Amino acid sequence: MNWYEKLKQYFPVEEMKSKQHMELLLKEKGDVYYKDEGPHHVLMYAEFPSFLFIDYVYVSTESRGQGIGHKLIEKLKKKNKPIILEVEPYDYQDSDSTKRLRFYQREGFKHAVSIGYTRKSLATDEANSLEILYWSPTGENEEEIYEQMKRMYEDIHTYKDEEIYGKSYQPVDEVLTYDDDREAADIFDVLDKQQEEKK
Repeated sequence: MNWYEKLKQYFPVEEMKSKQHMELLLKEKGDVYYKDEGPHHVLMYAEFPSFLFIDYVYVSTESRGQGIGHKLIEKLKKKNKPIILEVEPYDYQDSDSTKRLRFYQREGFKHAVSIGYTRKSLATDEANSLEILYWSPTGENEEEIYEQMKRMYEDIHTYKDEEIYGKSYQPVDEVLTYDDDREAADIFDVLDKQQEEKK
């Protein structure tokens, strides 16, 4: 199974870029967009001068629990820049969702509670809301993370979208919002509360 098939199998259709989109990024933005691939993992990420964005990280089911995910994150942390990624809202009925969030919590990621992020999928035409997690070695605040997310959205997510998909993604200001008073709970607090209730 090639790297794209592995990602497609693991990520929901509304979160997947097309193979053409990813190959174009690797070819035409090869100084920014990278693929780190091994027998048991695929990591797609973008490195900008002031931050990193994890686009997709996949670790094969049979090799989970062997520290592969931790090693991949450690490798990125060594670059000493904030790391940003998107996750689906927490679903306590989905054990994968819990495991994924626990992993990022252990790795020291925080939930950017004040950033709202909803974009329409070109594959399904449905609005898809995601949450932003970030790790910062230099104490970036959420507003700075928001500015970096906007740059990533325009440089990576919407790269040549019309040419590739025959239609465009929404403009960045429709997709990303910043609000100190956003009505959202910290995803990790919710996770901890669920764990407490289970005890």
